[in-house]
Amino acid sequence: MRIAHIITRLIIGGAQENTVFCCEDLIREHGDDVLLITGPPLGPEGSLIDRARESGVPMEMVPELRRAIHPWHDLRSYRRLKRILRDFQPDVVHTHSAKGGLLGRAAARAVGVPAIIHGVHGAPFHPYQSAAAREFFRVCERWAASKCDAFVSVADAMTDLMVDAKVAPREKFTTVYSGMEVEPLLEAGRHRDRVRQELGYGPEHVVVGKIARLFHLKGHEYVIEAARRVVEANPHVRFLFIGDGILTERHLERIRAAKLEDYFQLTGLVPPERIPELIGAMDVVVHTSLREGLARVLPQGLIAGRPVVSYDVDGAREVVINGETGCLLPPKSIDPLADALIELAGDETLRRRLGEEGRRRFTEQFRHEVMTRQLRELYEQVLRKGEG
Repeated sequence: MRIAHIITRLIIGGAQENTVFCCEDLIREHGDDVLLITGPPLGPEGSLIDRARESGVPMEMVPELRRAIHPWHDLRSYRRLKRILRDFQPDVVHTHSAKGGLLGRAAARAVGVPAIIHGVHGAPFHPYQSAAAREFFRVCERWAASKCDAFVSVADAMTDLMVDAKVAPREKFTTVYSGMEVEPLLEAGRHRDRVRQELGYGPEHVVVGKIARLFHLKGHEYVIEAARRVVEANPHVRFLFIGDGILTERHLERIRAAKLEDYFQLTGLVPPERIPELIGAMDVVVHTSLREGLARVLPQGLIAGRPVVSYDVDGAREVVINGETGCLLPPKSIDPLADALIELAGDETLRRRLGEEGRRRFTEQFRHEVMTRQLRELYEQVLRKGEG
């Protein structure tokens, strides 16, 4: 099978890691001819381009393909995508992200690609936009939906959101959970003592970790606000933020204003391969984003045997089960967040029980090989349907 993946930018992020894993598996495990098409990885989030190249994934760069709307760049990107697809002649085009999805689906349809799939990692429209922006992106998604044969959602919640917005009928959607390399997560505790020592934590400390870009709607401010009560109740708690972004200095100012400098550590950007050992150094994983398809860190934390505390947004409830794998809380809530962290920080037995149940439930489900096999089966179904 000849398969082209199109994504706006190959930064360090969940959708991007999924895409790279899928390309690698299709080549290694299934012998497919794969081409990964992307724009430049602009921004402070890092890049997966070297990782993809080193693993042998053929790539084409479209310099004008950018996240921001720019009519001239977008027109040139569309024309370039059509030329690349005409040359490659794929059986399947699988698009990801808003801009790559919109232009990629249009280009694939224009050149007659037999099967066009779009991955829904998160919707481009959400309640925190203006009404005009939200409607604009809905209209764009509905238009692009007419150019593809099937959708892949990373969570059932994404299907519900897109169907409710009348983007496409429910029968066009299939849920395939994000894929990841689970073995390093299963062994996350092996380096726990060394990593905690490197980070300056002692055996008495209870480390609450958050892995996310320091960006709008990622919710770091709610953790900082809740931390006031948490450290009053348990002065052994420490907070670890992993990631970088445009709001780094603003969050540091919040921490200083709350006089919590001794309780917070920000690592900045770290390579993806370090995430498992950093999760292993944590005792609780917290996720307070206000919009997310299904945050990668939630199954990562659970597979590593750590309980997770998350706001109830999008697909979180599909892995965070109250009292069984963690705590699911109302978005933007502060006191319930503080209460959950205080309870977990003071009860090692509870932390272990929730983490072990999460590991038992989700390890196999989130293997990247399982994801790729399910995606490839969908490609075959769409192609057979087209032939019929």
